[in-house]
Amino acid sequence: MIRVENLVKRFGDLTAVDNISFEVQRGEIFAFLGPNGAGKTTTIKMLTTLLQPTSGSLELDGLDPTVHRDEVRKRFGVVFQDPSLDQDLTAWENMEIHGVLYGVPRKERRERAASLLQLFELWERRDALVKTFSGGMRRRLEIARGLLHTPKVLFLDEPTLGLDPQSRNQMWTHVKNLNETDQVTVFLTTHYMDEADRVAHRIAVIDHGRVVAIGSARELKDQTNTESLEDAFLALTGTSIRDESANSADSMRQIARMWRK
Repeated sequence: MIRVENLVKRFGDLTAVDNISFEVQRGEIFAFLGPNGAGKTTTIKMLTTLLQPTSGSLELDGLDPTVHRDEVRKRFGVVFQDPSLDQDLTAWENMEIHGVLYGVPRKERRERAASLLQLFELWERRDALVKTFSGGMRRRLEIARGLLHTPKVLFLDEPTLGLDPQSRNQMWTHVKNLNETDQVTVFLTTHYMDEADRVAHRIAVIDHGRVVAIGSARELKDQTNTESLEDAFLALTGTSIRDESANSADSMRQIARMWRK
């Protein structure tokens, strides 16, 4: 479903992504892990047409995002780190706007919206303003909205950041069920190692813009002779604290520009 070959992205003198290659199979839950500033979000932005690569090649469902931008956008849903819902609209209105932007026919989008709101346990609150929702409810609504146009790939960039353990567990239960029943390919980033260990079929670890390991959680533990995924991650990336870099650019500003193009 996703193929990345010799991908590079530079911001001036900073190389955020440094010649990485990997593949994601159809129906796979693939975790992309790394410290702050490692290149995770920059890679996602290139895959989702928000950034142009400096060099290398990308492919999503057989299409090049740099060439077939509009067609590629129809094939994925995305939930970025930063909130993107309109808090002064209801859950239903947020779903409706998304469906209109993606050109989903009215009857289909309303049926799909109702089904997704029920799936993510938001149906009873469909007419409530989003600003009255808890953090977990907002995240579930963002994921439901991202699935409205029936994408083949769902990108989740640290979707559980700031959520309590119960909300995190509920959200991943929904995502796993969706992956199993609808075969939606999931590409996720997270700083919670237990999440990646529990839900991901395979994991790629990126550090300083380079992929340093790829495999299942068990394979990464065996490779580093460690007992937990967190210990394996630290063995691969070190223990020094990282600062955010060019990857922390305002995602929502880029999304707004994307729709104006």
